[in-house]
Amino acid sequence: MNTPARLRNARLLNIGLLLGLLAAAIASFVYLGIDFGALFGGDSLSQMGRYASGFFHPDFSTAHLGAIYRGALETLAMSAIGTLLAALFGLLLALPAAGRFGWLATSGARLLLNALRAIPELVWAALVVLAASLGPNAGTLALALHTSGVLGRLFAEALENTPREPAEAIRLSGGGPVVAFCYGTLPCVWPQLIAYSLYRWENNIRMASVLGFVGAGGLGQMLYVSLSLFQQAQAATVILAMLLLVVGVDALSGWVRQRWVSH
Repeated sequence: MNTPARLRNARLLNIGLLLGLLAAAIASFVYLGIDFGALFGGDSLSQMGRYASGFFHPDFSTAHLGAIYRGALETLAMSAIGTLLAALFGLLLALPAAGRFGWLATSGARLLLNALRAIPELVWAALVVLAASLGPNAGTLALALHTSGVLGRLFAEALENTPREPAEAIRLSGGGPVVAFCYGTLPCVWPQLIAYSLYRWENNIRMASVLGFVGAGGLGQMLYVSLSLFQQAQAATVILAMLLLVVGVDALSGWVRQRWVSH
């Protein structure tokens, strides 16, 4: 097929894809029955304006700031402990998932990792809340379970791409498998493991703030209660605290990565 014909076919294919996406979007609007007339008609805009105006006057009272401080510490602790547990459990699963204990262990570990990360944190939190009751314990376990699946898969890929020669040299010199892993494999892959864990910690800070909507404690639960009671001023302060917490953790994580991982 000559070049003009290929270009024409590619152009027709692109046009067909665009038309297909447009048809899917239109079908979605029709199926969902979204009524923009009701959204912008009548006094809807004025009601939305009055509701939104309540967020422009945050509540900075001493009692509310004290509650936010305790909620922020709870959220920070949930994310930190959840990430730490996930890093340890993920590393334990990454070893068999990387093919170091035979194909049966590899298949089982990868299946477990897929199952852990396939279930979102909110679903894990809803399930754990039923078993462990409301509070930060449920949020911590939910973060740890989902993040174990994510970090375990990332750790396994890092281990698969790690050179085996240093560990083999230690084993040939008489060292055991644990010694070979700690001194031959782990130093080569350690920067990647730290970088992955810090990145997931940043994500878990944001998710820990959301898990409170299913009763898992922290700032998210405070925000849910404030919004449920239409206390926009208190909710605005919680949202500002979430923003400051995320920005602070992002800055700390970036500094740690530059100091520990880049050097």
